[in-house]
Amino acid sequence: MKVEDSELVATKMSGIAKLIYEMMPNFDAAGYVLFALVFLLAALVYKLGFARKIKPLQNLVIYTFLFIGCLVLTFLAFFLPIVEGLIVAALILIIYRVRRLNEHQKDPVA
Repeated sequence: MKVEDSELVATKMSGIAKLIYEMMPNFDAAGYVLFALVFLLAALVYKLGFARKIKPLQNLVIYTFLFIGCLVLTFLAFFLPIVEGLIVAALILIIYRVRRLNEHQKDPVA
């Protein structure tokens, strides 16, 4: 790959993916860090917004499929703002949880 090609790819990368690849000395390690970030944020969003109390085996199946799905999301995260979107979704769900907790503490009628 020529230097011009790598510069072209670097200019088209999304913000956080570019930051990870600039900060990490090894490109392979940067890919794993990006995958871990996508998986952890996706698991957080799932836990905050969609998780219910289920059996541990069912939970294992869900997180296994989430892991497989995050492989695809990681490839998309190179050029699309996947990590940024997951951060925004997590922040919105955290704000929702905090507000719901505050309202529940103020009005214990239910």
